[in-house]
Amino acid sequence: MADIFQEVDDEVRRDKAAEFWRKYQNLILAAAALIVLAVAGFRYWQYENEKAEQAAGARFQAAIAAIEAGKSDAAYGDLAKLAAEAPGGYRVLARMTEAGAKAASNPQASIAAFDAIAGNAAVDPLFRDAARLRAAFVRLDQPKDEQAGAAALTSLASGQGPYRRTARLALGALALSQVDYDEAAKELDLVLGDPEASPTERQLAERWLGLVASNRASPK
Repeated sequence: MADIFQEVDDEVRRDKAAEFWRKYQNLILAAAALIVLAVAGFRYWQYENEKAEQAAGARFQAAIAAIEAGKSDAAYGDLAKLAAEAPGGYRVLARMTEAGAKAASNPQASIAAFDAIAGNAAVDPLFRDAARLRAAFVRLDQPKDEQAGAAALTSLASGQGPYRRTARLALGALALSQVDYDEAAKELDLVLGDPEASPTERQLAERWLGLVASNRASPK
């Protein structure tokens, strides 16, 4: 008897399923089609985005090679195009590379370009801090801007950003060049005391601390 009731129950379910399908099959098929199209569209977007980034990366490397080969004019043109058209971070990288390449010939233009990147809230904070660091280095080479450069390095060194150790190394080297051995030792010790310091950063700090020690020990 139980088997008979089970067969009837199964039949009712089949009838309801058939009725449901006849009523909603178009919506179900449309939804399925949209899902397939969405997945396909996303994959296509990923593919195109990867192609665009690879192409931008190749153009960026070519521009770097042109700068290293002394073909600055051609490189600047390519970097300007990348800064206007490239996807993702390549726009900022192109602008920063162009600004860095101009540091020797036109330091004020280089500083202005780095400052513009550092002050742009739409730019990733990592790039903004990198631009502040680069601008500080250029300023250190300009007698009238050296104090501003040191102040920028101090600001970067006091935070928890990824460039704090680079800023402290630069401040240590600057203090060493100014025969301020106490300040140099303080900055370099902070680098060594940073648990995230890389082997290269530690090596530089130890080497420069050796210079501090040797200069302190030498007769005046």
